[in-house]
Amino acid sequence: MNDEIHIGNLILGKLKENGQTVSWLAQKVYCDRSNLYRIFKRTSIDTDLLMRISNALHYNFFDLFSSCYQSKENNNTVAK
Repeated sequence: MNDEIHIGNLILGKLKENGQTVSWLAQKVYCDRSNLYRIFKRTSIDTDLLMRISNALHYNFFDLFSSCYQSKENNNTVAK
């Protein structure tokens, strides 16, 4: 479980930052607007869907998880 990254909030934030609408993103990722509103509330997401969203918004959300993982690994190494 990921306590540090709320992917739904981040997607919504990037969507607003880009000045795009939920309807626009729904069309780009081939899902219903109602599904996107549910995604915005979630802390986890299917990787295929995240890839489609990343492509549509021209932002690599996977980097956020990678950075979080690397940070945890560095903290564990220092603590030992």
